[in-house]
Amino acid sequence: MDLDRVIRKINSKNIKNVGLQFPEGLKMQAVHISRIIEEECDVNVIISGDPCFGACDVSDYKMKDSVDLIVHFGHTPLPIKYEVPTLFIEAYANVDVRKDLMKSLEYLKEYSKVALVTTTQHLHLLDEMKDFLEDNGKEVVLGSSKSTKKGQVLGCNFSSIKNLDAEVYLFIGSGNFHPLGIYLFTKSPVLAIDPYNSEIREMDEYADRILRIRFARIVKAREAKKWGIIISSKEGQYRMELALEIKKQLKENGMEGFTIMLDNVNPDALLPYLELDAFVVTACPRIAIDDSQMYKKPLITPQELEIVLDKRDWENYQLDEILFRKR
Repeated sequence: MDLDRVIRKINSKNIKNVGLQFPEGLKMQAVHISRIIEEECDVNVIISGDPCFGACDVSDYKMKDSVDLIVHFGHTPLPIKYEVPTLFIEAYANVDVRKDLMKSLEYLKEYSKVALVTTTQHLHLLDEMKDFLEDNGKEVVLGSSKSTKKGQVLGCNFSSIKNLDAEVYLFIGSGNFHPLGIYLFTKSPVLAIDPYNSEIREMDEYADRILRIRFARIVKAREAKKWGIIISSKEGQYRMELALEIKKQLKENGMEGFTIMLDNVNPDALLPYLELDAFVVTACPRIAIDDSQMYKKPLITPQELEIVLDKRDWENYQLDEILFRKR
């Protein structure tokens, strides 16, 4: 992480109070970084102790009366308006991907045109990975969009990979949600490399398992008459217009809809509302996909609700996607 840039920024402005925000994986560095900034700059540092799930979750509303600048570590900025000036400092993983790329060549041998995709933590390796694949006879395709950098996908936005001319998608990063989204959006083969444990996964079997789970949730949700419509208060996940449209659609179909605004959506937060039959979440789509088995009632996405209401065919299943707008 580029702390020199942080120090230069603070010292170049009339800043007295600085807020620091970290995703969960970087929080253990918060005290160390706070100490450095206070030693190098004449400022008071306030660390945000709340969970942080991305650039959609900047603590600007909570800290706007307490700090002059927020330094947000680990993510790239989104095209949304923040209440407090915010400096985004990317955090890059110190991993060697070359040995994993070498192993991937066996999986890629039947393909000539490869779309290369990754997350913020590995963007600094993009050129190196592209060169390696090209040196081994592959044509590499990189996509981009207004809300992402070249070759980057987010957990809720896959616009950079849409309509790419590629035979296979090679994802570099941890977890299954990003490569699952790529698979569902492109309907193409996806190979995922986890550089932290040198694991290589083909995503078709995993996607089939997730789709079976989602189908079961949708079938159960067809029985619902009373719905909770969850709205996130997080700036980058706030979709009030969509929530109100969903409430209107439910009413038109003879159902009740009750809007519930939450900052952090979790099973405990919904316990008081279990008189409702099901929930549709307009916040981050990972809530429904990654954590669905933790909820006592069906929790589905707006696209899945369209299937429940017979406005979309199951064969046209898609992940929810947040297209960022200024509130």
